[in-house]
Amino acid sequence: MKLSFTKMHGCGNHYIYFNCFDQTVPEPEALSVRLSEAHFGIGGDGIILISPSDKADAQMRIFNADGSEGKMCGNGIRCVGKYLYDNGMVRGRTEITVDTLSGVKTLALTVSGGKMETARVDMGAAILAPRDIPVDLDGGAVIGAPLVVDEKVYHITCVSMGNPHCVVFMDEDIDGLDLTRIGPKFERHSLFPERVNTEFVNALPDGSLKMRVWERGSGETWACGTGACAVGVAACLTGRAEKGKEITVHLRGGDLTVQYTDKTVYMTGAATTVFEGEIEI
Repeated sequence: MKLSFTKMHGCGNHYIYFNCFDQTVPEPEALSVRLSEAHFGIGGDGIILISPSDKADAQMRIFNADGSEGKMCGNGIRCVGKYLYDNGMVRGRTEITVDTLSGVKTLALTVSGGKMETARVDMGAAILAPRDIPVDLDGGAVIGAPLVVDEKVYHITCVSMGNPHCVVFMDEDIDGLDLTRIGPKFERHSLFPERVNTEFVNALPDGSLKMRVWERGSGETWACGTGACAVGVAACLTGRAEKGKEITVHLRGGDLTVQYTDKTVYMTGAATTVFEGEIEI
């Protein structure tokens, strides 16, 4: 059986995309594990299926590199928007909707030369109630709370953007962190019943934020859109940024812009098509 695919990335967060309007992808959990491996597959952070939806222009389903299904991916949804626009599937409209396991999201596309370049995504309201993130703590929100990991005390701020995030602001340069060692210990900490994505962040003098991310199911990735949103929210909650203003978040693969408002969180960034192909499975 042959499947057509498109390799795309948002700030280096790279997935393998399958158009399921005209083909069926069997056993996506196992396929994601196989294809995400660079030496024996295509290489990526997982696969994303673009399928018909009865309540949006398309539905996206995300499968991480370990085969687990994710609820939302901020970089992935921009790539889905680009795929739909560039392939004529939304008839030239620059405001489109995508159905996810975290609800229907609206994208405002910026277009040049008939191709989508960037998208501003309405990511929905930030969720702060611990039990809804979920985090196994009581109270109204987890802001700067101490957590011992590997015999060291970290201060965490927890946010859900449709998936759970633990934000850790640090004084030491995050470039020197051994994420392959510390990342899994956060991901599988008993405080997080559904595991967690963890962002390690430096607040820079110019007001921007630099982050590295360990994603549950994928390990360290070059970017995480929902993670950048969580970082922007956490910065406002801890007094490192101002609510309502645009915040630049520097990731390993590029920059995203985040704006946290009373009603929602907006994320703006680029999306890039790398190549198209066909694979025998």
